[in-house]
Amino acid sequence: MRLFLSCSELGLGHVSRIIGLGKKLVEKGHEPSFFSGGNAYELLKQQFESVYHCTPIVWYENSYGVIPTASVFNILFPLPIYNYKTSRMQLKNPSSFETIHRYYDLRKHIREVKPDLVIADGDILTLRLADRWKIPSAYITNIIRPSFHFPTLLTPGERFTETYVKKCARIIVPDNPKYTVCGYNLGNIDKIGIKSKVEFVGSFFDMTPQKGLEKHIFAPISGPWGTRAKLTRTLVPILSSLESPSIITLGNLDSGQATKQANCQVYGWLTRKQRDQSMRNAKIVIFSGSHGTCFEVIKHGKPSICLPTQPEQMGNAKKMQELKCSIYVENPKQLGSAIAKLEENLGSYRRHVENLGEYSRRFDGLERAVDVIESIVT
Repeated sequence: MRLFLSCSELGLGHVSRIIGLGKKLVEKGHEPSFFSGGNAYELLKQQFESVYHCTPIVWYENSYGVIPTASVFNILFPLPIYNYKTSRMQLKNPSSFETIHRYYDLRKHIREVKPDLVIADGDILTLRLADRWKIPSAYITNIIRPSFHFPTLLTPGERFTETYVKKCARIIVPDNPKYTVCGYNLGNIDKIGIKSKVEFVGSFFDMTPQKGLEKHIFAPISGPWGTRAKLTRTLVPILSSLESPSIITLGNLDSGQATKQANCQVYGWLTRKQRDQSMRNAKIVIFSGSHGTCFEVIKHGKPSICLPTQPEQMGNAKKMQELKCSIYVENPKQLGSAIAKLEENLGSYRRHVENLGEYSRRFDGLERAVDVIESIVT
């Protein structure tokens, strides 16, 4: 079966899922082709042969993170922005301009591939293309109608994207059917009218736990560069002031940086193997609340602290706290108190996250996702 897989490049969670799914589809004898931009495109090229570039769509952001108001203004108007790679100011094209170019990039390639099925992870344009060309589609997502701290300003855009989500043959949620981490980000799927299409398949990660040494605090930073810069400014000063050893990875794919500040080791980028090792040997994990990292923390049974930078992460953080696996904080002052609280109650938090991990291991998300995909065209 010829498959057309596309993913958003906003953060690396989408491409991580697509890489895992792509490998499983190849094992099953299918012929996938992959489409994305930015760092997601670079990572896909390292894993597969049929990989094609398309124009990335990005939020307006600076070193303080994503700026929602400016992002809305940037839909129609260009704005000056700092390019951290070139260390220069430049003009960011309107996101509507990026959207049009991406759509035509995808349309060109879909004509070449002539897929039997389209699979999108966070890429609504691909769903629109599938609808226009009458090709069956599946959508992989952990966010549909966020209900926690979601800006009202963005609600019209959210409702617009739902029109294409509703037209999918199936919607695959890489999360647990019960004790769902992304529950606040999905919304009421029955009220939205998509309950019959949604399948909770379980995490796409191998959830088999590996025993570690619990010898440091680990802070994996991820997301767009502005988000990473904001977290870096918060975490490095705090962790470098502690007596406990800590490791921070800045999530910069282009960086070979490795520095040390007091007991805090800072890396620009860690390979998957290095990241797993750092996670496995941590006693506490501090992260933004991204969906993929939630399941990494659950896999290794690590008590954690969530410091979100955007509404999706806030929803995940709130749920992880309700499950008594994590502490949700909003600022540096709360972070310092949370570290002390967690160290005093490690046993209790560890017990709850290990129980959640045991439940999560009942599901093989990738295997079930492939079953769902294959059922669409048979």
